[in-house]
Amino acid sequence: MNDCPNASSEHEFYIVAFSMSLVTQLELFLGLLIIYLMIFGGNLIIIILVCLVPKLHTPMYFFLCNLAALDITSTSTSIPNLLTITLSQNHKISFPGCMTQMFFFILCGDGEMFMLTTMAYDRYVAVCKPLLYHTIMRKNVYIVMAASIWIVSALNSLSHTILTAILQFCFSHDINNFFCDLNSVVVLSSSDITSRKVFMFSEAILIPLIQFLLIIVSYVFIFTAILKIRSSAGRMKAFSSCTSHLITVILFYGPCIFLYMKPQSEDSKDQDMLLSMLYLVVVPMLNPLVYSLRNKEVWAAIMEVEVQIRNPSVNIRFVSLLT
Repeated sequence: MNDCPNASSEHEFYIVAFSMSLVTQLELFLGLLIIYLMIFGGNLIIIILVCLVPKLHTPMYFFLCNLAALDITSTSTSIPNLLTITLSQNHKISFPGCMTQMFFFILCGDGEMFMLTTMAYDRYVAVCKPLLYHTIMRKNVYIVMAASIWIVSALNSLSHTILTAILQFCFSHDINNFFCDLNSVVVLSSSDITSRKVFMFSEAILIPLIQFLLIIVSYVFIFTAILKIRSSAGRMKAFSSCTSHLITVILFYGPCIFLYMKPQSEDSKDQDMLLSMLYLVVVPMLNPLVYSLRNKEVWAAIMEVEVQIRNPSVNIRFVSLLT
C-alpha cells in the first residue's frame, strides 16, 4: 500500500454497496437489522441449548453448535458494517479493517464447508454403521475434528489475508460489493496478480469441490443403506435424521455454486451482491429454523430450558428424563 508511484496509494477502501433511494435505504436498514437480530438470536439459542441440555451432548449437535458459532461470526463481520454504511452513508473502510473483515469471512466460509462435510460423515456413521457409532464418534474424536476445522480454516484464511495485504492498490479503491470479499479486493490491485488468481482458482477447486464431493459420496452410501432397511418406519426414521443436514447443505452450496461458477461480467455486479447477500444473510437465518422446526429433540430441549427458567429448583437432568 505504500510503494505506489507519486504516493497515490490510499490507506482505505470505499465500499460501493447498493445504489438506492433514501427511502429504500431506510427499508434496507430495518430489514437487515431485523434479519441480523434473528440470525444472532436463533444461532445463539442453538448454542445455549446444546451447552445446557445433556440430551443434546452428541456429536451431531456439537457440530451444529460450531456451525451456529460460524454463522454468528460471519454475519457479525459484515452486516453491522453494512448497517452503518446504510445509515450514515459513510462508505469508507480502513485497510486494516478491510483485511480483518476478509480474514473472518474466509475463516467462516472454509469452516462451514469443513463442518458440513464432518456432519455428513457423522450421519454416514450413524446410518451405515450404527453399532459402531459410539466407538467411532467418541468425545475426544469429534472435539479434535472440530478443533482441526477451526485451526485449518484460520491458517488458510491468514495466508489469503497476508498475500492480499502485501499487494499494491495504486488506482481504484472502490470495492464493488457490500463487504471486503477476497475476489472484489484482489481485482483492484495494481500488482501482478496472476499467481494469486492461480492460487485462488486452485483453492476454489480443492476446498469447495472436494468437500462437496465428499458430502455427495457420504449421502450415496447413506441412501443405499436406507434403501436396504426393510421396514418403511425404519427407512423414514433413518432418512429424517439426515433431512436437516441435507437442507443445510443445499442452502449453503446453492448460492456458492451460482456465485463462483457463473461467468463474470460488468453487468453481473448487482447480481453478485444479491447472491452474496443470500449466502451471508439468508442462509445463516434459515439454519436454526431448519434444525428446530422438524426436530423433536430441539423442541424438547427448549421445553426443558423453559421449565428450568420458570422453576430454578427443578434439575434439568430430571426434566430431560421426563421428556
